[in-house]
Amino acid sequence: MHTPQTSRTPNEQELAALRFQAAARDLEQIVRNIAQRYIAQQVPLTWRLLHAIEAEALADLGFASRHDALMLGLFQRPGGLAYPETDETVDFGQSNALPAVFAFAVSAYERAAQSAQDAQREARRRAAAKRSRAWGG
Repeated sequence: MHTPQTSRTPNEQELAALRFQAAARDLEQIVRNIAQRYIAQQVPLTWRLLHAIEAEALADLGFASRHDALMLGLFQRPGGLAYPETDETVDFGQSNALPAVFAFAVSAYERAAQSAQDAQREARRRAAAKRSRAWGG
C-alpha cells in the first residue's frame, strides 16, 4: 500500500532558526578568514585584536547584504558586556558565555594551535623513525 508523503511547510519559528543558523555559519567563516590572516603572521590573540576582528567581521558588507538588520543585531555584543581593550593575551578562563564573534575567533586560534601541535608531533615521530632506520632499526 502506498502512502502519500505529506510535505509540511516550516513555520515562522523554524524558518527564523534556519536563517539564524545560516547567518551564524556565514559569520563564523568570515571571522575564521580574518583570524587566519593574523594566525599566519603568528600574531597572538590579544584583547585589542579580538575587538578589531569583531569590528571587521560585523562591518563585512557581504555579511550585511546577506542578512537582514534584525539578524545582524543578534550578533552584536550587548553594550553592557564590556571586555578589556588591552594588548594582554585573551583568557576567558572557564567562561563559556562569549559573544559569537569572540567565540569564533578563539575557536580559530585554538584550532590553529592544535594543528601546530599535531604537526610538531608528526615531525618528531618522523625524525625518530629516520634515526632508527639510520642505525639499522
